[in-house]
Amino acid sequence: MKLHELTFSEIRHGLSTGTFSAHDLVESALDRIESVDSSLNAFIRVRDRENALAEADEIDAVRVRGGKLGPLAGIPVAVKDNISTRGLGTTCASRILAGYDPPYDATAVERLRNAGAIVVGKTNLDEFAMGSSNENSAYGPVRNPWDSNRVPGGSSGGSAAAVAAGEAVLALGTDTGGSVRQPAGFCGIVGVKPSYGRVSRYGLVAFASSFDQIGTMSRDVEGAAEFLTAISGSDHRDATASDVDVQQYTSPVTGDLRGVRIGIPQESIGEGVDREIAEAVQGAADAMRSLGADVDTLSLEHSKYAIASYYLIADAEASSNLARYDGVKYGHRASGVGELDEIIAKTRSEGFGPEVKRRIMLGTYALAAGYYDDYYLRAQRVRSLIVDDFTRAFERFDAILTPTSPTPAFRLGEHVDDPLAMYLSDIFTVPANLAGIAALSMPCGLSGAGLPIGLQITVDRFVEPTMFRIAREYEAALDLRLRAPDVNGMGQCG
Repeated sequence: MKLHELTFSEIRHGLSTGTFSAHDLVESALDRIESVDSSLNAFIRVRDRENALAEADEIDAVRVRGGKLGPLAGIPVAVKDNISTRGLGTTCASRILAGYDPPYDATAVERLRNAGAIVVGKTNLDEFAMGSSNENSAYGPVRNPWDSNRVPGGSSGGSAAAVAAGEAVLALGTDTGGSVRQPAGFCGIVGVKPSYGRVSRYGLVAFASSFDQIGTMSRDVEGAAEFLTAISGSDHRDATASDVDVQQYTSPVTGDLRGVRIGIPQESIGEGVDREIAEAVQGAADAMRSLGADVDTLSLEHSKYAIASYYLIADAEASSNLARYDGVKYGHRASGVGELDEIIAKTRSEGFGPEVKRRIMLGTYALAAGYYDDYYLRAQRVRSLIVDDFTRAFERFDAILTPTSPTPAFRLGEHVDDPLAMYLSDIFTVPANLAGIAALSMPCGLSGAGLPIGLQITVDRFVEPTMFRIAREYEAALDLRLRAPDVNGMGQCG
């Protein structure tokens, strides 16, 4: 038995029966990182082995005594490097924050520690979470564990690759326009974007504040659900965190989806979607129908405008949020200049990468006098139309089924010089962020090239239990159990 290949549910059973210990688990994760991460580049920083194992030993001692432990006790977890961690640094994969060590933990990190999870390291990402391939990092690109010549997706590519390769059991990612779900789909794992406000954003370095969310990643649905339960809830430090009661997201598998109404948007299986992707999603719909679900088609009329709307609004918010990096208060400061405007200009030129600069300029332009009404305000009106589309859809359906992405993972460098092609890889994930609703990506098969295909399940705000129920029933019916792929070759899902 290889511990790095086990799912969350298998690991929790093994810990409860004493088949292995928290020490064994953490040691396995750190050994795995040491063994394969030079090929993946999933981690920016790795936890000190001695301290991590000492933490695991304390949990094992409590377990032996029969003491009370949290629901994630002894589970190795990776944290995306735009989420604040005290003593472990937080750089957002940017030169401008090199060496920054937050004096506090993000609320999500605080809660996962309280649940007994053990942080093993900080994962690589597209700089400031701006990207869909994890090629925009000051620390170099992350590689997909299923094929080292392909991207893992972005911006949470490091977290997705770490979980897929068995370097961590669970991982925190962030999702502004699909940055948990798209890499989860590319890497063949489960990734969840909760409802906006379900998880506190306190301690998350802001990209686009009306979109940003912290989400969970796991090799199985149960792990993603348990992780989300542990970090959800209101927070007085984040005014956008909802006080809606946190529900238990896991439920027994019954083999029954009778009464569940599932819609498939016509736009999601048409032009621009790889044939293999469309067939896999249709196969998933057929499987759910065989479990008793009512499946029908629908139209999300304004979804074709989602990418344009998203990139105007999100980049406008990014332009505002990133104005704080001026070389004065903290972070990188350019040398050899004296005047304030020169310091700011040179600091940002040196500190920000090309994609971040592109988005700041686009967002600043959209907010400029004379262009605000034509771009930013119009994009906000389109956002309202997209919200209305989902409101009407959820009057008919309990969940909406789409591909996570229109293609499997693309090759490294394939879209670097074509921003539009890169942005379109998020065409199915962005609408949920515009609407603030919940969505989950899970594997639904492999392409002919042996690459994972992601299935997205979307539900209305705070209806995560329905989303997890559908995902768990589908996962169980098809016995979809991910095994860590060969890092330098093809993997196996079956």
